[in-house]
Amino acid sequence: MLRLLGRPERPHHPRRPRRPRHSRHLRRPGCYRSAAYRPLHPWQVRERQFGWTGFGRRGLDPAEVQEFLDRVAADLAAAYQALGDSRQEAARIRDALRRWQSEQARRRVNAGWYR
Repeated sequence: MLRLLGRPERPHHPRRPRRPRHSRHLRRPGCYRSAAYRPLHPWQVRERQFGWTGFGRRGLDPAEVQEFLDRVAADLAAAYQALGDSRQEAARIRDALRRWQSEQARRRVNAGWYR
């Protein structure tokens, strides 16, 4: 093997597949969504207005549409609440783990394990 300008030779290793630079899409299972996608919020569903049909055409029952939109908004609000609760619980567990790990490290240092 040719040595290049004083660089030491490296042993040959079989190539490992490279991870893509932006692997955030690989971590989240589910359907593909573009980066511009923004999930609906309950207030967006509640404020959605449907146009009226022209004269002589069938249209939607406004009360039924509004009832459905309220139901969807309530479901979205419940989902966002559950997501927020789970994020708070995960943060609480992470903090507890960090405190426990710090305590264990202090005990090991005080017991002379790291001298």
